[in-house]
Amino acid sequence: MRDVPAQERTLVLLRHAQAEPPTTDDLDVQRPLSARGRADARAAGVWLARHGLLPEVVLCSAALRTRQTWHGVQTGLTGSPPEGGPTGPVPAVRYEPEAYEAHPLDLLRLVRGVEPRAGTVLLIAHNPGISLLSGLLDPQGADPDGLRTSDLVVHRTTLPWADLAPGTAAISARHTARG
Repeated sequence: MRDVPAQERTLVLLRHAQAEPPTTDDLDVQRPLSARGRADARAAGVWLARHGLLPEVVLCSAALRTRQTWHGVQTGLTGSPPEGGPTGPVPAVRYEPEAYEAHPLDLLRLVRGVEPRAGTVLLIAHNPGISLLSGLLDPQGADPDGLRTSDLVVHRTTLPWADLAPGTAAISARHTARG
């Protein structure tokens, strides 16, 4: 009997794009992206498409700036408004309220709940949780300064999503998207 090669899984972590500065009237969760943030989010999608990193599942914080980041990424992926397009099928998108101000283990729990057959997952969230999750998955390869706005970090593993654990998903690429 031959060994069947394990399926490689790709987890792309994206810190949301630059948001407008907070004001005394706004709730932090409702801060929108700045003009630069909108351009950077689209550039993140273009980079993902160029590298064949087309998510099958998107886990996105329910905060306004992360939802707007996903919209920009989706536009960059397809080259048009988010209606699907030449880059493949529309991914399953889950807006996760618990991803806002989440600890890294909370974010890891969200990823562990992904459909087992999904090959590429995009997680869009906030600091410090998203940076700490990257460091948890690959302590040796993580940037000690963490993720900046619009930073993408690509982690790869052969483990099923449900078995993802600290130190089990090496960083294979990173990119700061700027539009």
